[in-house]
Amino acid sequence: MERKKPLQIEIDKSSGFCFGVVNAISQAEKELKNNKTLYSLGEIVHNDMEVERLKLLGLNTITHADLDRLQGKKVLFRAHGEPPETYKKALDKGIEIIDASCPVVLKLQIKVREAWVRMQQVGGQVVIFGKKGHAEVLGLVGQAKRDAIVIESIDEIEKLDFTKPIELFAQTTKSADEYKEIADEILRRMNLVNNGESVDFKVYNSICGQVANRKTELKSFAKKVDAIVFVSGKKSSNGKMLYEVCRSVNPKSYFISSPSELAAEWFKDINSVGICGATSTPLWLMEQVADSIRILNK
Repeated sequence: MERKKPLQIEIDKSSGFCFGVVNAISQAEKELKNNKTLYSLGEIVHNDMEVERLKLLGLNTITHADLDRLQGKKVLFRAHGEPPETYKKALDKGIEIIDASCPVVLKLQIKVREAWVRMQQVGGQVVIFGKKGHAEVLGLVGQAKRDAIVIESIDEIEKLDFTKPIELFAQTTKSADEYKEIADEILRRMNLVNNGESVDFKVYNSICGQVANRKTELKSFAKKVDAIVFVSGKKSSNGKMLYEVCRSVNPKSYFISSPSELAAEWFKDINSVGICGATSTPLWLMEQVADSIRILNK
């Protein structure tokens, strides 16, 4: 009887935590070494298993409403960033802030705030391409005193007034291709209504370079294996976007959040499988998935 050829399993080297998430988790772990309890304003990362690991170390996830009862406590602001009113509320309550906001997000917040001031002076609009209600987007909208227009897709540009100046930004983890498509269409509409006269439209390259480069790297990785197992939390916008990148070049792409979701039939009649993930996926979880695939394939 011919012996079954071992399944080749490879973990994508460029997958896993981005700098912002690494920084936030490092700050949390450092604080938890000295104190048994730390509070995180929202899930520190959109990955349930990593959140659970940190919970066992003493990291408790809270909501904005919980700030009222945490006077004198330490609260970590995660990588997504927070609007100005959150800082004010925390300081008013005597809370010690551990600010783990991503530097890329903080720079973007400043740009949005400056744009809002300019648009106030000329009756223009600050527009953000992002997921409504997402923590990062809420932080960005807060820089404009909630006077910014959030669009989730090109279909929503109808709500814009193309006769007025527009400054356009994107959530740092959005698709660069989709962002360009939206920017091009806004410019086309503005040119139409302004009858060829010059338009006041600015587009900012606000997508994180680490995220933007991932698409190209991921396409190459997904093409070279027979199947892809993409590991990500279900709430991760970045995860959903990158999974679709994999699926666009490899139809045998499977989305899971934990090893328990693996199915043995995925690995029948294939020679290689690649494991990759979102910028919120820990390496230890991808390694667990690899071990589970080996057990399934015995």
